[in-house]
Amino acid sequence: MSGGWNTRAKGVQFEELVALDPSFLHELAPIYGVIFLFKYPTSEKRASDGRPNDGEYDHAATEKLFFAAQTIQNACGTQALLSVLLNKDGEMGVDIGTQLREFKDFTQGFPPEFRGEALSNSELIRDVHNSFAKSSPFVDETQRVATEDDDVYHFIAYTPINGVLYELDGLQPAPIAHGPCAFEEFPEKVIPVLQRRISRYPATEIRFNLLAMVRDLRINAREIGDYQMLEREERKRSDWQFENALRRHNFVGFAGEVLKGVVRSRLNEGPEKYTEWIESAKRTTEKRLQEQRKTGGDGDADMAG
Repeated sequence: MSGGWNTRAKGVQFEELVALDPSFLHELAPIYGVIFLFKYPTSEKRASDGRPNDGEYDHAATEKLFFAAQTIQNACGTQALLSVLLNKDGEMGVDIGTQLREFKDFTQGFPPEFRGEALSNSELIRDVHNSFAKSSPFVDETQRVATEDDDVYHFIAYTPINGVLYELDGLQPAPIAHGPCAFEEFPEKVIPVLQRRISRYPATEIRFNLLAMVRDLRINAREIGDYQMLEREERKRSDWQFENALRRHNFVGFAGEVLKGVVRSRLNEGPEKYTEWIESAKRTTEKRLQEQRKTGGDGDADMAG
């Protein structure tokens, strides 16, 4: 599996989808589920009759599949991933591994709230989640409720289970059923559901992302003897490791040393040159702020070369 569970779960990887087209999904078959990222409508209220905006709540399904309530704020991506993965163990070569299988078995009889607590307290899941966290020396511990002006994003999962297309969202009280769906029908059935969800947003909203959980493409490459594809997939995994190493690295010290070096070089040119450089930077910043105010910007100056 691509990512931190590669020594524990086997046979799957995640691929970004660039089009809402069933034929495109079929090219990646078999597809076990998709993970949808979208801007969460903080002002949206649930219907007065207690029903979801689309589909139907299936409270009884929590006893037949893995569904966990989201109990912490910053792990919805990991939870959406697990919502697909833990419901596909043993299907078409998917092996979630001993540790995740033990976790799933341990929480089998729990209600969604307790499953969510168990998930957030799992050392295995926490360690893997944190291994992808971006390094930041500045931690904002301020706790506040998001407003309409905040950009809040959320991950949810869609996957076929027991002949039904389910939406698994830890912020909802139960899995949401979107009708009958055989495994092979999933690409055709999930696209209209996604399109209906996207249609609830203004036409100018384009901040969406879609990932598909598919069979490890290296398996496909070996089966058909496509060694170029196999080489691309192996190279892709090397790139993933390098990108994740960069994401975890703290570059503040490096940036500080670069800044000190630039200042030192300017000072070596003499006091007049240094003062001229400072004043020029101030004028450039003020000009940029004025332009942003004219265009309705938020007043924050962006860094530029």
